[in-house]
Amino acid sequence: MKLTLPFFGNAAQAMRESRLAEAPMVQRSKMLEYDQALVWVVLLLLLGGLIMVYSASIGLPDSPKYANYKNHHFLLRQAGFIAFGLIAGLVAFRFKVEQWEKWTPWLFLGALVLMALVLIPGIGKGVNGARRWIGFGGFSLQPSEIMKLMMVFYAADFTVRKQQYMHSLSKGFFPVAAAVGVCGGLLMLQPDLGAFGVIVCIAMGILFLGGFNIIWFGGMLAVLAMVFFSIILISPWRYQRMVAFLNPWTDGNELGKAYQLTHSLIAFGRGELFGVGLGGSIEKLHYLPEAHTDFLMAVIGEELGLAGVLLVVTLFYWIVRRAFDIGRQAIAAEKYFAGLVAKGIGIWIGAQVFINMAVNLGLLPTKGLTLPLMSYGGSGIAINCIGLALLLRIDYENRVMMRGGRV
Repeated sequence: MKLTLPFFGNAAQAMRESRLAEAPMVQRSKMLEYDQALVWVVLLLLLGGLIMVYSASIGLPDSPKYANYKNHHFLLRQAGFIAFGLIAGLVAFRFKVEQWEKWTPWLFLGALVLMALVLIPGIGKGVNGARRWIGFGGFSLQPSEIMKLMMVFYAADFTVRKQQYMHSLSKGFFPVAAAVGVCGGLLMLQPDLGAFGVIVCIAMGILFLGGFNIIWFGGMLAVLAMVFFSIILISPWRYQRMVAFLNPWTDGNELGKAYQLTHSLIAFGRGELFGVGLGGSIEKLHYLPEAHTDFLMAVIGEELGLAGVLLVVTLFYWIVRRAFDIGRQAIAAEKYFAGLVAKGIGIWIGAQVFINMAVNLGLLPTKGLTLPLMSYGGSGIAINCIGLALLLRIDYENRVMMRGGRV
């Protein structure tokens, strides 16, 4: 027996090696672990925004308001915001989507508390007549930016939990309407009508995708339109801005309420097809206020022309479309919360980009709303990075499931 066991062992080993040699090689899946194209598009927009913020702000130190600033002040701060946003996005990516779902009620309540703190004297910080920030030394936090992402979580979580009530007005719509109403009330006290519009788009969009009754949905849109027009009519300065928006070139408007709009349109007109060249904008030289924040797209249009504007629009369109593709894949895998969050992020980015560009082009009244990923601002950049990191996380979990693995 001692002589035969090694023989049989060696023979068995030889047979196994022979079968493995004859069997076809098992190929490893070529599917990437994350969406590299989405990462590169986001980085391209961040880098493009950094360059354009520098271009739009380089002349600001010539004015008395920014006399103590260096020419590269906003460039360095924006670079710091981007670095912080990328780090925050990497941290957010580490958590599973189901963990974010568990945290949703507390995150939403925390965002409401921050929005209320803005209104407290000594805590809230006012700029140009608006109280939208909480100061921390040399930095500021804008809670309305946080609320945009929290509304995505809240609406998605509510839709999943109350799916059987989506055709009910009392149980399917009113709770979300109450949450949006509380947010809207706090935003109108700041005031921030632009952020309120984005939050309404997010909530209504997710409800619609979640199966809300189409007839009730159309009726709610009509009611919301009436509410927005009522807000404009009962507020004298908003009404004046609306009148100026409709007639920007009339006497008094071009140097009054429509001053930003007229100079934004002049910037686009000067840009023509291919622009006047990077750094060559005239309107940014103290003619167009807030050129590095709300009206960055006008500087892009002037310096890079229609070609540059179309490139930016294409990149944002790609992000929104990719968000809906990722959401559809998650829902097909029966991950409903993740799917609605992905689509909600697409609605958020798409709505804010549309409103900002429409304001710059004179299609909507002027309001303080930045261009995602590109305009100057720490809170906006950080929350945009976190939101898109969560979109990448949802896509990552989809890919793991499609490989047959477990998250």
